[in-house]
Amino acid sequence: MNTRTRVLIAVTGALTLVAAAVIYVGVAGARNQDTASAGTSGAVTLDGSRLLFRSTADADRGHVSSVAAADPGGARAVSDVSCSRVYAAGGTGICLRPETGLTTYQLAVLDGRLAVTQEIPLVGLPNRARVSADGRRLAWTVFVTGDSYNGGRFSTRAGTLDLITGDVEGTLEDFAVTVDGEPYKAADVNFWGVTFTSRPDRFYATMSTGSHRYLVEGDAKARTARTVRDNVECPSLSPDETRIAYKSAIDGDPAKGWRVSVLDLASGTVTPLAETRSVDDQPAWLDDRTVGYALPRTQGHSDVWAVPADGTGAPRLLIPEAESPAALG
Repeated sequence: MNTRTRVLIAVTGALTLVAAAVIYVGVAGARNQDTASAGTSGAVTLDGSRLLFRSTADADRGHVSSVAAADPGGARAVSDVSCSRVYAAGGTGICLRPETGLTTYQLAVLDGRLAVTQEIPLVGLPNRARVSADGRRLAWTVFVTGDSYNGGRFSTRAGTLDLITGDVEGTLEDFAVTVDGEPYKAADVNFWGVTFTSRPDRFYATMSTGSHRYLVEGDAKARTARTVRDNVECPSLSPDETRIAYKSAIDGDPAKGWRVSVLDLASGTVTPLAETRSVDDQPAWLDDRTVGYALPRTQGHSDVWAVPADGTGAPRLLIPEAESPAALG
């Protein structure tokens, strides 16, 4: 199936999400406006030793911004590009945003100077975004409604785009799945939180079904996914590809919140990190030793925090008025 056909198939479901999208936009527009930030307009690029993020400050809410990695609490550069979710790696950025004048959403591919090079319609509310380390592959997760098995509640759709081949996967739910080595099919299978390996066909993601939320390893070429471990959500592969940072449901129950942890892929050892507050985010590796994540502070305002990846130390405030962190350079 070519890219155009896959995109057209995705667009046909958009009407089922208009009401939910209107609610989402209305809530975003009604957020409190009681803080400000100082920045340099238009100075953001996707290179250098900097940290990219989405600003939550009132003066530039939603704008793609960056700070020096050596001084994350210092002066920030602020672009005129606005996103609901942003991420970048390898000189390529992904921006999930509302379509201008519409109540639907789109994926915008950004080059090193944040110019839009490609746009793809999204059927759903933006939730997660990732780019492979080489900048070739992009992944997104959206919330959708209308799945009959889910009683009208939100489900997820995860998709991928390969910039070299042009291949688009509008959903990973078409992949052949094995659970504990056995073929598995169920109507309630959902995927979210993709993270890429250095191999052009491999990735990790979360797959939920029943009461389980599995870490799965996917093969885009073979269109398969196999379970690796239970109770792993929003995985993020370390730069050396030996560990997965993720959020795990406390006592296996998301209603109790999530603990940021790190899984050693070789040994299977899990290390809970020093952050004990509930983190509902896809962690981001800031380097081989540090994991970053966003925590909401008040309505509409979040901060990016960092914590050692080995379970030692304590969480520290990294970037105030920020979310969607990504380490550049």
